[in-house]
Order: sequence, then structure tokens, then C-alpha cells
Amino acid sequence: MEERPPHRRDPSMRRLLAIPAALLLALLAACTGEAGGETAVDLAGPGAVDPAESEAEYEVNESADPADDPESTFAVDVDTASYDYARQSLLDGELPPPDQVRPEEFVNSFDYGYEEPAGNGFALTVGYQDLPEWYGAEDGAQVVRVALQTRTESDAGRDDVNLTFVIDVSGSMEGDRIAIVRDALHLLVDELRPTDAVAIVTYESESDVLLGMTEVGDGEALHDAIDDLEADGSTNMHAGLEDGYELAAEAFDGDRDNRVVLLSDGEANVGLTEHDAMLDAIGGEIADGITLLTVGVGDSYNQELLEQLADNGDGWAVFFASQGRAEEVFSERLTSTLGVTAEDAKVQVTFNPETVASYRLIGFENRALQDEDFEDDSVDAGEVGPGHSVTALYEVVPTGETGEYLTAAVRWTDPETGETGTAEQTADAGAVFDFPDSGLDVATVAAAFAEALRGSAEFDCAAILPEAQALAETTDDPDVDELAELVAAAAELGA
Repeated sequence: MEERPPHRRDPSMRRLLAIPAALLLALLAACTGEAGGETAVDLAGPGAVDPAESEAEYEVNESADPADDPESTFAVDVDTASYDYARQSLLDGELPPPDQVRPEEFVNSFDYGYEEPAGNGFALTVGYQDLPEWYGAEDGAQVVRVALQTRTESDAGRDDVNLTFVIDVSGSMEGDRIAIVRDALHLLVDELRPTDAVAIVTYESESDVLLGMTEVGDGEALHDAIDDLEADGSTNMHAGLEDGYELAAEAFDGDRDNRVVLLSDGEANVGLTEHDAMLDAIGGEIADGITLLTVGVGDSYNQELLEQLADNGDGWAVFFASQGRAEEVFSERLTSTLGVTAEDAKVQVTFNPETVASYRLIGFENRALQDEDFEDDSVDAGEVGPGHSVTALYEVVPTGETGEYLTAAVRWTDPETGETGTAEQTADAGAVFDFPDSGLDVATVAAAFAEALRGSAEFDCAAILPEAQALAETTDDPDVDELAELVAAAAELGA
């Protein structure tokens, strides 16, 4: 077996690598380094929670006074599973559970067309505008956007991949769920290159290696193995992940992108059932150099477990409940985002107390870092793939004074050279910014929609609806059309 690169993370963070819940999203990760882009991240400050507290409920971020706490520091996050799950709930005529609504995942479900950087890492842009009247904020309050963007990479230019799929075939996956997984995997195999390789591990009461690492050029063997997927039995997720990581470690190739991809409804009722315990059992040495991606499947799933597994397994989380959404995830997103452009990406925004009276990060409560961790490259943070953006929004109340408003900085590790990359941008109070395609308006509505659904805002969906509908008419974007329809559905349900 080829020797894997040494793990750079703090030993205290190793336990987090075993958390699986954001698998396919990991493939969609996005961040950048010098010119334009977007990032969704967490705030270290009042109301924030230590990301190591895996399943503990975390509070909504509160406003902070920059005179007491000028720095907001967080790990980059590109999950979108929360928005996908809320969409499915509303299409089924129900409101999503408030504790499964993540504003940052709503915001990062849209394409804002940010400028790309020339190389690995991020393009960074900062801008702001007044909050709309319906938002109900203090007079003069503004929404600030910190945007990160990575460069797009052609399929021909990426490294080959070793994908180890760990597939839940327990009884809860029976019926439509396992059928959707089969169809999605068939599609994915057809989309990959002949030199890519795939292995398949299944689990129910026990785990089974259905197919060892097999080049996609041998498509018949892969398609036959996918056809053999049937659901029955209990759910021993830990056994499946353990076998999946061991198989991925045996096939590890330093010249390839090595990933474990978990597909499950997130239920675990046999063996170890908590993400931190699963990761501890797998061990940091086995996990080194291997990214964990998680995909939630079905019209209901354990979002908390999957999200925490993904966030702490250097990956992303995504969700689908229908064949159409599965095709989008596997065909449009997964194959176009294989590879890692930036590792351990984190953001620090420093607010000037002379020009800012208060600030509040909207969402990202479970991605906070200590301020001193920003320049500590041993601290685990977020991984981002090619061609993706991340957006973070702040609600800010200015003092009315002129001068420097804030400084946003992003820091990451180049996966090819191992060197640290940085980018920084300063914004002045009173500056005028031009955002194309009403992107900041869309991001603001998406964030507000999430806050209304989880009950963390003074306004409701009925107040948001007119602006959502106006944006749908002017942006010519089907995703924004759908957003307006979802806001209308939520308003009808009383959110």
C-alpha cells in the first residue's frame, strides 16, 4: 500500500474525521483566494458553539459588539442538504423541522456568478447594502456579504479518483430509496472517466465488500454490482464506514483523489451510533488523506448525524429524495467537482468598532473557530473543490462614522504544494458596490427564508414573499423561481 501524506491536523481534532454526513456535497465544495467569490462559514463569538460538540443543539448567533469582540472566525462550509430537505418537506405539504434549517445552506444553494481566481485557493470579494424594510432591523442596518470562489477545472485536467461507496442497504432503505441509489450510481459510473476507479461496500446488520476497487473502464462489473443492491436488515453504519475506510486505505494512491462516499438515510441502530465514536474507532491514521462525503437519501433522514460526519470528515453533506434530484447531484455536481482546490479553508472578518456598532453572522453556528485558530494551520477547517462558491452574510449596524468598515481574510492550504495561501480585502463605510444579477438580494431572501422557517426572525414568510416574487420576475433564474414558490408554500403553511 502506498504511504499516505502525513496528517497535519491537531491530534485533538482527529476524532472529527470519523463524522460522516456531507458526502456528495463535499464534492461540491467551493472557496477561493484573490478576486471574487462567496463563502458560507461560522462565527466565533456570542451564541456560537464548539463544532466538536457534535449533536448538541446550538443557539442562533447573537449580535456582537466589535468593541468587545471585533473578530468573527469560522471554517468554510459548503453543505446544501438543509435547503434540499426543506424543499422536499414543503413539496410534501409540510414545514421542515426548525432544528434542521441552516441559513448558510440555503444561501449557498444558489449560483451568484462570482469572479474566479487564477490558481488554487480563492477569489475573495466583500460588499454590502441596506437591509430591506421588511427585515425589521435597526434603522440603517446593512447586510454584508463575504464571498469566496474557486477556479473551475476541466474534467480532463483533474486527477483520477478512487471512490469508495459505502451504501446503506438496511430495511429503512427498502423500496424507492434503494431504487434511487441504484439509478444514481448507474448514472455516475457512466459519467466517470475509464481511468477512475470505484469500490462498493454495503451494510445492514453487518458490512460486506460488494466490489473491490475497480476501474470504470470495466463498466460491466460495476453495473452488475449496482444491480445487486437490495435493502433488508438492521443498520450498522459503523461497520460499513470502517470497511469502507480500510478498503480506501488499501487502494490509496497519492496521485489520485481518494474519497469515501456514504449514501444513507442516516439511521444507525446497531454497533456504534454516534459520529464521534465511529471516527475514533476508525482511527486518524486510516483516515489520513481520504475525504468523507455524505449523501442523505429519502424524504426523511438523520440530518444531524450526516452533517456532523461530513463536517468533521473533511467533506460535505447533500440530500436528495427523488430521481431528478439524484441525477442533478451525481451528474451535474459530483463529476464536475471532483478534486480539492483548497484545504483547511477558514475566514476571519474583523470589524472596526469606530464604524460598526454591532454585527451578527447569519447561520454557521456549528462551524465556529477560536480567533487564535485562524493562523494555526494545524487546525482542521473546510475543504473546497473546483468551481464552487461560498457566501457568508452578516447583519451589521453601522455607527454612521466614515472610515474602514471591516477587513475580511481567508486562509487555506494548497493541496498540491502544501503551502499556505491567503487573501484579504478591506471595505470602507459608505462605499458603493455593484453586484450583478441581484445576487445579494437573492442571498438575503434565501437567508431570511431560513430564519423565518426556524423561528429566529421578527418577520415571517408572508413578509418575504413580495421580494422573492419580484426577484423571480427579474433574475430569469429557475432556481430563484423555485425559491419564490417555496416561500409562498411556507407562507400558506403559516411560517
